[in-house]
Amino acid sequence: MTPFRLAAGALLVAALVVSAIALAARWHPSKQRYPLQGVDLGERPGPVEWGSVRAAGADFAYIVATAGARTRDPSFGENWEALPAAGLRRGAVHLYSLCEDGAAQGDAFNAVVPRAADALPPAVDLSMRDGCTAPERGPAVAEGVRAFAKRVEAHAGKPLILRLSRAVERRYGLSKALTRPVWLTGNFLRPGYVDRPWRLWRANDGRQIEGVHGTVNWVVVAP
Repeated sequence: MTPFRLAAGALLVAALVVSAIALAARWHPSKQRYPLQGVDLGERPGPVEWGSVRAAGADFAYIVATAGARTRDPSFGENWEALPAAGLRRGAVHLYSLCEDGAAQGDAFNAVVPRAADALPPAVDLSMRDGCTAPERGPAVAEGVRAFAKRVEAHAGKPLILRLSRAVERRYGLSKALTRPVWLTGNFLRPGYVDRPWRLWRANDGRQIEGVHGTVNWVVVAP
């Protein structure tokens, strides 16, 4: 093959890669199949133009309120108050630490998140996290999450949603130990790593939309 053909082939591959990345950044599941769709944002998301998020097709937004037993997201209060005015349903997320007391984490979440009739069910993110080098064993983890759920559900008046990472589910089997709705993750392909139907699916963790710096996690509700 001549150098010219090699160069042309390399350019074609590069163009295809760029096109695939751009397509992935815009992709979301069909609205016909999943009418309710929204975003969940990570910690410290920076300034957000919620009207633009709504215009991008989001019906709701979950935002991080607390992490562990001592950390509050500084942007939570402002974003929480701004969501209804933008026409978005609002939900709060706690980033659970496998190395800290579940009841204490529940009290921390309740101290930050106001009880609101219009709020979506609270969510707890159960993932392996940096800084937790000696997590609890399976039964202790389930018991800690139960203690967290008891406090948070009493405050919110709604059942907790478990956002389970594949790694945590594989290690602890929390979907079997805890009878709560589950929120699963899996880019582009519907997840199936628990033995019961999911309530929410994080379908694209690299979507780019107007109004948010960087990427967002795009989420759909089971029909």
